[in-house]
Amino acid sequence: MTTRPSRDLESSRGTAPPESPAEAAPADRRAAERQALEIVRGLVAELQGALAPPAVALDQALERELGLGSLERVELSLRLEQAFGVRLPDEAVMEAASPRDLVRALARAAPAVLERAPEPAPPLGAGVAAPASAATLVDVLRWHAERAPDRPQVILRSADEGERVITYGELWARARAVAAGLRERKLGPGETVALMLRTEEAFFAAFFGTLLAGAVPVPIYPPFRADRIEEYARRQVKILRNAGARLLVTFAEAGRVAALLRPRVTSLAEVTTVDRLAAPAPERPPLRLAAGDPALIQYTSGSTGDPKGVLLTHANVLANIRAIGEAIAIRPDDVAVSWLPLYHDMGLIGAWLGALYFGVPVVILSPLDFLARPARWLRALHAHRATLSPAPNFAFDLCGRKVADAELEGVDLSAWRLAFNGSEPVSAETLARFARRFAAYGFRPAALTPVYGLAEASVALTVSPPGRGPRLDGRVVSCGRPLPGHEVRIVDAEGRPVAERVEGRIEFRGPSVTAGYWRNPAATRATFRDGWCDSGDLGYRAEDELYVTGRVKDLIIKAGRNLHPQEIEEVAGEVPGIRKGCVAAFGVADPAIGTERLVVVAESHETAPAARERLRARVVEQVLAAIGVPPDTVVVCAPRAILKTPSGKVRRAATREAWAAGRLERRPPAWRQWARLLAEGAAARAARLPTRVREVAHGAWVWGFLGVAFAVLWALVLLLPAGRPVDRVVRRWCRVVLALVGCRLRVEGLEHLRGAGPVILAANHSSYLDTLALFAALPLDLRFVFVAKRELL
Repeated sequence: MTTRPSRDLESSRGTAPPESPAEAAPADRRAAERQALEIVRGLVAELQGALAPPAVALDQALERELGLGSLERVELSLRLEQAFGVRLPDEAVMEAASPRDLVRALARAAPAVLERAPEPAPPLGAGVAAPASAATLVDVLRWHAERAPDRPQVILRSADEGERVITYGELWARARAVAAGLRERKLGPGETVALMLRTEEAFFAAFFGTLLAGAVPVPIYPPFRADRIEEYARRQVKILRNAGARLLVTFAEAGRVAALLRPRVTSLAEVTTVDRLAAPAPERPPLRLAAGDPALIQYTSGSTGDPKGVLLTHANVLANIRAIGEAIAIRPDDVAVSWLPLYHDMGLIGAWLGALYFGVPVVILSPLDFLARPARWLRALHAHRATLSPAPNFAFDLCGRKVADAELEGVDLSAWRLAFNGSEPVSAETLARFARRFAAYGFRPAALTPVYGLAEASVALTVSPPGRGPRLDGRVVSCGRPLPGHEVRIVDAEGRPVAERVEGRIEFRGPSVTAGYWRNPAATRATFRDGWCDSGDLGYRAEDELYVTGRVKDLIIKAGRNLHPQEIEEVAGEVPGIRKGCVAAFGVADPAIGTERLVVVAESHETAPAARERLRARVVEQVLAAIGVPPDTVVVCAPRAILKTPSGKVRRAATREAWAAGRLERRPPAWRQWARLLAEGAAARAARLPTRVREVAHGAWVWGFLGVAFAVLWALVLLLPAGRPVDRVVRRWCRVVLALVGCRLRVEGLEHLRGAGPVILAANHSSYLDTLALFAALPLDLRFVFVAKRELL
């Protein structure tokens, strides 16, 4: 692994920066606190539109009371840095709980720096050809490691824009070391290993190390926000239980969270790190895998319900990667950039594994680094003359709105030929804004490439033709045509195909489609019909291209009319005082009127009942004007009340449940969440204690009795004369011993040994009880030699 220093940070020169709060006298420090509060108040006022902003105090909660989430903090960070002439650490802004924390961070902040675009890195040139004959992901990595061990595979770009290069050879070596550590822990083929890791070198080694050991990796997202630790823990417990995870691989800082999870997941034998796992790799060849073996279990984001584990085989993943390469005409000299999380299919398969297969270097940033300073994504594209980069719609919107010209000095985006926009609804307005904003930096509108995919299809299902640019049908954006070898159709509620431009359910099939959900046959049966997979999405086709319009489960049916929640949420979010992107619309069955009631939940900073009532009336007015149907219920609630997935999607079903249970604005402080989780963990341990005591007592009895039994057996063999009598005594004694320790002996196939000469017996799963079992079961006149594992001798 090589390290490249940051090349584009220079201290700002010219006017001296203002004093930071730490450098100021007490009176000036108070003035700085007032100035910081004024900046926070101004941002909150803008978010509320025309409504008067609430008072802002030093100890108010930034998220719970002021509604400043990760996206809003991007703007807040820029304003504070400009006002105080400093550069705030990323974690200081993202982890701050109150304005007082921000003031303390300002006191410790370094002087401002001007981030200039670096000179582009020299091109790496084309790599070796993609391994068309590879049957598994392990085959792919081995292929490149043997033919181009020194070629960069991953370039990890850190917050200060320094870089660490991981080559194919280094990744192969580290993966083998992790696999050796997993084998030492007796991990069996097909068992699951959960990877709760950040965007760091450890993830790549852990993923392939798990595969090399014959196990199945299960990527899950790491903890981030302390104020939602209880929700996070409960969600991860569901995933770990469903996956049946034997091991949880995490990082040292997440040890406390892992300690909360372990007592509540009975299958979890150990929580460890990659450094503790790594062991000297044996000389023997790695376990051979087949194309039909599991490659990973990808848990869906759960925006429409509990997470489900999508089981993907090596054949599924490779089929999708190869089809994507054909659809986008990938080139040997392409370079990719991604900040997408590695626990998400778009970041894991679409960016990393796809690049690995084609021998394309991929520059990877942390999602938090992008959220803190979105311009880092664009500078990374410039620094490597990158040609491929995917992101959700909100990332294009964020860059189009928030990245300042000063952060783009010297940036050249002309090499970016495919800017994939997917993973959430694609906005025509966002695409147009992004193209206008970055045209001066060489970005071509034809590079914008809307796509559609889902975990059940591995990652991608349809892709817009490369180099064409977006195609609109009214306000709906085309997501392109199906990947080669894949089919998409639109059906009605009874499963019958519908005509072009008729909205219906999107179904698909092809070689990259999952065989089903892990340990969830009911969900698998509900999703598949006659070989077609139901996406759960609504859309229509026009000129062989797919237009996605919404989710089936989110569709609201009121008085025979189909209402799309996305449209209602967008309209309500335009009301001044309502937080844009923080609205949930859903239907609730009402037997009294025989149809569904339309409920709209909208977040606002307003707390006064009169102000909230005015907002409620404006939402009703706006929705009625837009769709011709007024909401039956409008709830104006505090910021962060609406539940979302880790990627920011509104969880409408979960929000509906919280609303129905009266829990929308009842989130306890972090310390109470920790206390409750610790208490639940202790209760889980206590509940399992009697079972554990019985297991230990039974184990002690068995091993103690076996020790006596073997001593008696040895004495019988030594004292009695050889021949049939001693054989019969030994045989009966072995059967008594097995019965007393609770081992039921069942023998099949003895007829094959009748009249046989000397035979060699080898156990397919050797244990210390094999000798007892053989003596108890085999015919007395059989001559045999027994072969056992070396470690049993």
